[in-house]
Amino acid sequence: KMTSILRNYWRLSRSLSFATPKCYVIASPLLIRCNTTTTSEKTDKTETRPTIRKPSHVDVDHLINFGRYINDCLPKYIQQVQLAAGDELELLITPDGIIPTFTFLKDHHNTQFVNLSDITALDLVYNLLSLRYNSRIRVKTYTDELTPVDSLHRVFQAADWYEREVWDMFGVFFSNHPDLRRILTDYGFEGHPLRKDFPLSGYVEVRYDDEHKRIVIEPLELTQEFRKFELAAPWEQFPNFRDAPAIAEPISKEK
Repeated sequence: KMTSILRNYWRLSRSLSFATPKCYVIASPLLIRCNTTTTSEKTDKTETRPTIRKPSHVDVDHLINFGRYINDCLPKYIQQVQLAAGDELELLITPDGIIPTFTFLKDHHNTQFVNLSDITALDLVYNLLSLRYNSRIRVKTYTDELTPVDSLHRVFQAADWYEREVWDMFGVFFSNHPDLRRILTDYGFEGHPLRKDFPLSGYVEVRYDDEHKRIVIEPLELTQEFRKFELAAPWEQFPNFRDAPAIAEPISKEK
């Protein structure tokens, strides 16, 4: 009997687990130390604050030289090279230079801007990213409500939905786009919501009718007056980029 009792006690002791100190690798695989963690210890969380990156004079000089290099390669299409917000390189080009300029920025060995990050519209603004050289560039051009611009879909396939969004919100028409239709608003939507001549209340009211059990579209009962902006030559200041905003600093094309 004593033997069976001892055997059962030995089996019970093997089934129990004991907490042992654990070793963790800290800071470097070459420097290893043991940390004993218990439930009573509480880790103090240090508050991290974001650091403000100051523009480097060396990086700004590199951007200026790089902008001059691109201007020397594409003098036919680039009208102005400038730095915005201190260290953001911008190229101001003509509308007919969209395809050759972006083809150069994507395929040239010294640029390699293979990622199209965004397209937006004030007129037209393109943001590019080069993963190889860890750099960004912004390209701007101009248009009006009647003049189409070339689609970038054959150069950047990512431009497909970006251009559809710009068309839907601002009404900029892209020629040679494979599927230029609205992407955010509903089918049959009238107007372009982000334009300044678009009324705040819209043109129609879309609601669900409980009586008919369906969505109905009705004219607004309180319509807003159509806003017409009479500006002196609104499209003639931007094309030649003579009146650049104050935040942008033009770069001299002469070395």
